[in-house]
Amino acid sequence: MRVLVVGGGKLLYFLSRSLMNSGHQITIINRNREECVRLSRKLSAVVVCGEGSTPAVLEEAGAYEADAVLAVTPNDEDNLVICQVASVQFDVPRTLALINDPDHEETFRGLGVTAISPTQMLVRLLEQHMAFDDIEQLVPMVEGNITVTELSLDTNSPVAGMALKDIPLPEGSLIAAILRRGRPIIPGGMTVLRERDRIVVVCLP
Repeated sequence: MRVLVVGGGKLLYFLSRSLMNSGHQITIINRNREECVRLSRKLSAVVVCGEGSTPAVLEEAGAYEADAVLAVTPNDEDNLVICQVASVQFDVPRTLALINDPDHEETFRGLGVTAISPTQMLVRLLEQHMAFDDIEQLVPMVEGNITVTELSLDTNSPVAGMALKDIPLPEGSLIAAILRRGRPIIPGGMTVLRERDRIVVVCLP
């Protein structure tokens, strides 16, 4: 895939290097001449020195033939303009803008620009991590088509005190075993879950 990456700094360097390692053809647009020289020495990518939001520079970098444009400058407004020009004027099928201020995410999407907010991503990852603190193991099996998870029930668990037959498990999942005070139990529908039970859940990913 032919990708134009517009921006600078370490983010642009590592992103471009990773994309190249994945087999993509990369062209970099950077406004700083000294940084362009450094990038051209470190990477076997085409480096164009200029303002990435300028149509002439995008055209010089090959925007007409690009499969994707990634705008990762430190300025959200520049990233928005780069993606809009690439999409509207050069008909680039995929554009992606980095947004530094998560409050801009909705505005970008309202203007038809796909945006990614590192701040929002980190917040979501942190929330997911906190939500799954009680999960001890998460093991993929059968080429990743089945997951085996071990979960501890704490005092606030909504299923503590419920029989298995009354728990609305998602389709494609079952509680296969319970470890209670060191004793393994193969449960049935009438088995009641208790606080501090460790349960083994088998489910689709």
